[in-house]
Amino acid sequence: MPPGSRFTIDDVPPVRFHYRIAALTGGGKFIDGYTLGILTIALAVLPPDFGMTPFYAGLVGSAALVGLFLGSLLLGPLADRIGRRTLYTADLVLFFVASLAQLLVQDPVQLFVVRLVLGIAIGIDYAVGPTYLSEVLPKKLRGPLLGGLSAVWRFGFLASIVVGYVLSDLGPGAWKWILATSAVPAAVVMVFRLGVPESPRWLVQQGRYDEADAVVKKWLSLDAGVDDLVRAHESATGPRRSNLANLKALFSRQWRSRTLYAGFFWIAQATPQTAIFTFLPSLFVALGLAGGLTPTLVQNAFFAVGGIVGMVVVNLVTRRTMLVSTFWLMAVSVAALAVVPEPGAVVVVTCLCTYAFIEAIAGNLQFVYPSELFPTSLRAAGVGTAAALSRIGAAVGTFLFPIVLATFGVQALVFGTVCLLVLGAVVSQQVAPETSGRGLDETAAEREAPLPRDVHDRR
Repeated sequence: MPPGSRFTIDDVPPVRFHYRIAALTGGGKFIDGYTLGILTIALAVLPPDFGMTPFYAGLVGSAALVGLFLGSLLLGPLADRIGRRTLYTADLVLFFVASLAQLLVQDPVQLFVVRLVLGIAIGIDYAVGPTYLSEVLPKKLRGPLLGGLSAVWRFGFLASIVVGYVLSDLGPGAWKWILATSAVPAAVVMVFRLGVPESPRWLVQQGRYDEADAVVKKWLSLDAGVDDLVRAHESATGPRRSNLANLKALFSRQWRSRTLYAGFFWIAQATPQTAIFTFLPSLFVALGLAGGLTPTLVQNAFFAVGGIVGMVVVNLVTRRTMLVSTFWLMAVSVAALAVVPEPGAVVVVTCLCTYAFIEAIAGNLQFVYPSELFPTSLRAAGVGTAAALSRIGAAVGTFLFPIVLATFGVQALVFGTVCLLVLGAVVSQQVAPETSGRGLDETAAEREAPLPRDVHDRR
């Protein structure tokens, strides 16, 4: 490999390949959001004889989240062993098959199983997609393009609500066709992901320097190289780790604080968001708004727009500032629903639309921040584990949502949401590492202590 390359991956000028991979990774996130969101409408139009009790509604609603936990925790780390490219494409095959299988389900248990498989596919994509994209982007694009995955996820969720709303009048079997529509974007993205190259950072970790340099020169720039990564790799020590060893390493003294915090902040953001949006029509009805589908569509529009705003905000403030401030703002935005006995329609819509807008801004960090906390040798495992931890809270919240709503009422539900968001703000203010304005390997430098909190760089 010729030494002294003019550019590294971190500082290479933006090229078409960067935006292509961002679009393909975003396609996966669109499918993730679509697959989770489409259940919202399907549950609302299920025929009464299907047997969807509050218990089964919670079980089915949480199925994809349980699958996401399994896929990201158990299969995500496989990308650290076999490479990013294989799983980057294979997970969409699973998406496609499981999406069509929803046409065949006959009862809540079968629907739970199929949604579980879809969740596994989503979990693989959560771990591999952001990891792969982060490893080919220069640092000045990392914030907006990785953050943009969250915005695309939200547009996928919004698109599912629109499609479901349009198809909801097809008759008693409409819910099956509504669910199966996720096969369409899965097929499209699957085709376009064929032929992507392997991550050059991962190739360097395997000692395949010439292949890594060839990928960089072909897809990024003839003046770019991986000599900086090679030097860092050759100076490092230690044998290659198995999947289990990678997971153990994440909870070692050196990495456990980052692993646990990455999972925690994601739990605190995703638990209320996932539960609320899965059962949004029912929530609006419980708060006194007839015709829950129309305000659901309005709130999801705020959700999608907030994701776009978050792409800009992520480069204007530090990671810590964005995390802490949005937790407080989300808590304040829904607090009125916890204390006002019978809020009017204007209050309900304003509070939930404001929450959706702020949560979408905050959610941009779910795909940016974890990728910056771990080195290449652990990145897929770290991102996958953080996503898996987040789904524990999201699955529990989604399972309990209809049960708590039916048993204790909507105010108890919203009060619990406010408490979790306040906890997220307090913990983030105390322990969140700062990663703004640094190269990927610098932010993930192997050290026990968190990165300094007084970084004021802007990317």
